[in-house]
Amino acid sequence: MSNVDLARIQFAMTSIYHFIFVPITIGLGFLTAILQTVWHRTGRDEYLRATKFFGVLLVINVAVGVVTGLVQEFQFGMDWSAYSRMVGDVFGAPLAMEGLAAFFLESTFLGLWIFGWGKLSPRIHLAAIWLVALGAAGSAAFIMAANSWMQHPVGYEINPTTGRPQLNDIWAVMTNPVFLWGYAHVLLAATATGCALMLAVSAWHLRRKSHPEVFAPTAKLSLIILAPTMIFAMFVGSELGVVEAKYQPMKIAAAEAQWETCQPCSFSIIQIGGGKQDQTPTKIIEVPHVLSLLATNHWNGQVVGLNEINAQYQQQYGPGDYVPNVFIQYWAMRVMAYTAVVTFLLSLWGLWVMRRKHLETARRFLAFAAWAAVLPVLMNTAGWLLTENGRQPWIVQGLMLTQNGVSPSISATTVAISLTVFFLLYNALTVVWLVLMLRYARKAPPPTVPADDVPAPEPTFSR
Repeated sequence: MSNVDLARIQFAMTSIYHFIFVPITIGLGFLTAILQTVWHRTGRDEYLRATKFFGVLLVINVAVGVVTGLVQEFQFGMDWSAYSRMVGDVFGAPLAMEGLAAFFLESTFLGLWIFGWGKLSPRIHLAAIWLVALGAAGSAAFIMAANSWMQHPVGYEINPTTGRPQLNDIWAVMTNPVFLWGYAHVLLAATATGCALMLAVSAWHLRRKSHPEVFAPTAKLSLIILAPTMIFAMFVGSELGVVEAKYQPMKIAAAEAQWETCQPCSFSIIQIGGGKQDQTPTKIIEVPHVLSLLATNHWNGQVVGLNEINAQYQQQYGPGDYVPNVFIQYWAMRVMAYTAVVTFLLSLWGLWVMRRKHLETARRFLAFAAWAAVLPVLMNTAGWLLTENGRQPWIVQGLMLTQNGVSPSISATTVAISLTVFFLLYNALTVVWLVLMLRYARKAPPPTVPADDVPAPEPTFSR
């Protein structure tokens, strides 16, 4: 394999691994803040215990997320120095904002929240956890702005001296339509991930009749938020598909393995074939007009086929193959969509059980819900593969090919060695993370805290 192939595999591995923790941190941060807010307003002890319990899980994910995120930054200099040199004048701005503003906000107030129990006033301590949640969301905003620029470059001009793009309109970068819809989609997916994790942990305890006074309210909270979140996530995801079909038509055509232009276009539930050597796949089940709706928002909308787009790109950018890996694109789309539907149906099942006041005794539902945390991880990973694989062979759409972004002085052997080292380290880190998460998720929530340890809030309304 070439150094380009190995560098892509390495970046994909570390990115996918890092993105496991980002949605958990964002979603669990907001949910922990909500739990503490309810305790602050009501003074009910079970919400304080739940806040501290899920706060431990939040801190574990923040720690692992920070470590894996730092590796991403270093890889731009290690494997992708040509890319960094080419677009650093644009790409560096949102990354600097993320590090200097959002990340410091998140880490500073996380420290205040962790060590501020019993030392800060209840209101200041509550503000700290909300600022942690906002900092995590802010970090994601700047990272998504940088990534969205790679998908649809805006707000730049080519320097006539260096021949490199340079930023001339940060507002255009922050209002990039790919960013606006993509960031909303990430926030919703992160909220769903946090809810699914909270539901899974709560269901595990409820099934064993472990502290239902704490975990019944957290299960209800996660279900109440999860169901509408999934509705909005699927809607925003659909609108993001329309935006991407406008700026990256190759990505959407590859997601259906649509080699020829169609109008209207159906969506296949499953198919056999569809790769470059088999451009007439066997579609097992087709749903008429759905691809037209997903790509254009119109019942009879036209979707340009891969062959026609490839011919257009060859005329515009020169000879080459501009079609991404269709197999990854097709199945990433379906894994993302199908796990989203299953997650939504699970939330509806939970709401139905909760409405019948059987949540604590519905053992079949609780057994399924205990595995709910796996679904958003699959959904998020597939969505990231769909986004990043669909841009190939571009590292910046229309400006720079991936093969031209790799470090020119790095050899395939060097990348292979670092890839092996990262693979071993990340596997070890995975074991540590899983052990910590399972250990603390299965522990009993902290007991009632003495009054002199945590200042009692002043309830704002009657219990």
